Amino acid sequence: MDLNQITIPSLDVEKATAFYKTLGLHLIVDAIPRYVRFECPDGNSTFSIHKVEALPKGNGITIYFEDDNLDDLVVKLQDKGIIFTQLPEDKSYLWREAHLQDLDGNNIIIFHAGKNRKNPPWRIN
Repeated sequence: MDLNQITIPSLDVEKATAFYKTLGLHLIVDAIPRYVRFECPDGNSTFSIHKVEALPKGNGITIYFEDDNLDDLVVKLQDKGIIFTQLPEDKSYLWREAHLQDLDGNNIIIFHAGKNRKNPPWRIN
């Protein structure tokens, strides 16, 4: 089994589209104002956004994007006006992460974990 896509809600799909294009995703389906779908720059997963009248309550959604050159990517995104709530930091679980939010308040973690993403030292068989 492989993950095909994640779909998130947005109050303004057009603004959300611009934001995710700035992050580097490639638009492949444009049905603005109700729906868009992107290809991730690496791998086979896709990412889509659909229009809602109200956002879900609670902690919301957390989206993880991995990049081998995390620190360089963060600098490039900052140069494009992206604001991070946490700059790249090494975590105890062996990932390096930077945190931000999209325009609808969804949490985004851009990280680099390398082999530890799927094979941390504590992985069970």
